[in-house]
Amino acid sequence: MPKRSAGLIMYRIRNDAPELFLVHPGGPFWARKDVGAWSIPKGEYLEGEDPFLVAQREFIEETGHHPSGSFVELAEIRQAGGKPVKAWAFRGDFDPALLVSNTFTMEWPPRSGRQAAFPEVDRAGWFGIADAREKILPSQLPLVDQIVALLNRGR
Repeated sequence: MPKRSAGLIMYRIRNDAPELFLVHPGGPFWARKDVGAWSIPKGEYLEGEDPFLVAQREFIEETGHHPSGSFVELAEIRQAGGKPVKAWAFRGDFDPALLVSNTFTMEWPPRSGRQAAFPEVDRAGWFGIADAREKILPSQLPLVDQIVALLNRGR
């Protein structure tokens, strides 16, 4: 089975305008990247795992925040490398200053033989729709479009 991911996209309404909660990947590869580098909190799941439960687990692991509320399943998208991503939208709120992410280790610097730990997510933020479109990975733009459509139907 090809690699698949599942995630949650939290939104809120501020001054009658929607904002999306996005995370920035940690580690040296992403350190100087901003535009087109942000993502929804998500992670891979294995065959037989419930993608919705994985999405919730990954959200907690990457942010330290426990999502709750009503979740709306969005249409599956494909990222640039072809990986399918299932996502659910929910209304919530979270102070990005409270972000607590799990870590991963990798050899750093390359070919040094030393292992270094990095946060999976190094920062998070709330973005209006226009800013979210600029910040999010281009292959995740369809998720932003789906949130906008969902919110427009609800008005």
